[in-house]
Amino acid sequence: MKPYTEIRSSNTITRTFSVDCNESELVWHRDHTDRYVEILEGNGWRFQMDNDLPIILQPGDTLAIPKNTYHRILKGTTDLVVEIVER
Repeated sequence: MKPYTEIRSSNTITRTFSVDCNESELVWHRDHTDRYVEILEGNGWRFQMDNDLPIILQPGDTLAIPKNTYHRILKGTTDLVVEIVER
């Protein structure tokens, strides 16, 4: 089971990670496409790229995640809602 729910429309995905998700499901992974991720909602969530320290995510932040780059998110204190655009 995935640690999120999502709504897809063309090349945009709105994804919600519940604060109640199991932290063990938030695993290191890589995607097969370049992605731009805008943080819409969420408190206390962090993002970590391979070989980097985690950064705190704030609503309004935009992340560029190159394809085939390992990354993960770390659980926060409220639900996390992001909009993902695949290139």
